[in-house]
Amino acid sequence: MRTRPKTTARTTAVVAAVAASLALTACSPEAPVEEETTQMPADTGEEMEMEDATGLMPMSTGDPFADARTAAQHMPETALTLATGLATATGTEGDVASEAADLRAGLTALLQEHVYLAGIAVATAYTAGPDSAEFEGAAATLDANSVDLSTAIGSLAGPEKEAAFLELWRSHVTNFVSYAVAAQGGDQAGKDQALTDLQAYTVSAGQFFEEISAGALPAAAITESLGMHITTLSAAIDAMAAGDPTAYAKLQDASEHVAMAAGTIAGGLDTALDLEGDPADAASSLRSGLTQLLQEHVYLAGISVFTAYTAEGGVDSPAFAAAAGELDGNSVALSEAVGSLAGPEKAEEFLVTWRDHIGFFVDYAVAAAGDDAEGMAAALEALDAYRPAAGAFFDEVSGGELPADAVAEELGHHVETLAGAIDSLKSALVG
Repeated sequence: MRTRPKTTARTTAVVAAVAASLALTACSPEAPVEEETTQMPADTGEEMEMEDATGLMPMSTGDPFADARTAAQHMPETALTLATGLATATGTEGDVASEAADLRAGLTALLQEHVYLAGIAVATAYTAGPDSAEFEGAAATLDANSVDLSTAIGSLAGPEKEAAFLELWRSHVTNFVSYAVAAQGGDQAGKDQALTDLQAYTVSAGQFFEEISAGALPAAAITESLGMHITTLSAAIDAMAAGDPTAYAKLQDASEHVAMAAGTIAGGLDTALDLEGDPADAASSLRSGLTQLLQEHVYLAGISVFTAYTAEGGVDSPAFAAAAGELDGNSVALSEAVGSLAGPEKAEEFLVTWRDHIGFFVDYAVAAAGDDAEGMAAALEALDAYRPAAGAFFDEVSGGELPADAVAEELGHHVETLAGAIDSLKSALVG
């Protein structure tokens, strides 16, 4: 388990800046809520200047949950790009793009996403109510992840197994929702029943994976792993229900567990299907590790903005400080991953610039909350300037295997999709 650093000075300064802006927004409860955003909040002259100045256009549909997922789903592509260049530059053993590596990275992304989308859905239910349109949107995005997981299983095991997996997986998601509702209501009997149902699920799922892997994934091992999934995710739900700021750390623990489980499942399926490549080789591990960390960056950034917009006390709340701390812990872990290949000096250089780009996203969220088109444009300009600098960094550490322009282009998609998700969050939660 990685070390979680205390909130940095940069984070503390950001908290103060967001607090000042959101305090003004909070004074206007009757501000109208936009029902839909397409690209940018409104077709204004300022917005056109923003596009002309940077060439970047935030991508927003108005659905904050779907938009957050779109932003997160771009990161596995970026992870593959970076892993390919870094593995070549450092002579890392294995193949980042083998069938086995594809399977491991894909399962890592989908299983980690399941945890974060489940956490976001629970937080939304607690904030807006389990009968709200907001929760319905969060649940729909979580179910889209379930469908994608079943499709991944079906591509290996056939359509009948795909349908069987989806039914099983959806049942365990429903059981987690029941647990969350009971936790918030102080219903211990309801929590106990949900846990009993979840335990029964782990047995059925263990048998399922043993069957489709021809015994390479023993039922008992899968049942044990899924039991840990239940333990870690239910602990995060309990903390959310109690208003405990450690909920974010517990949610990250749950996501870290399923990322490890993805490697185990990929190994068993690889053995059964004899896929090309090795899911456990160093190159595949590099790709999956970057997939996990980069996708987590997006979800933790989205959770931080969600918390700033919804927590009592906003950015002055312990909840926001905890969310920002987890986001910074992810930044440190990313820098350590870079440093393991490029050395400690480059790790520190990466961390400084990466933290800066997170600060620019926070600046964008602050400006969005205050309907400050100039501030939004300035934040986008800063993010646009970050892209070539980051491109030059990776070009250097990879010995030219990662061309600066290619990295800058990938980061352009990251900026457009995450800024779009922030636009949607603002419209849905602030107005």
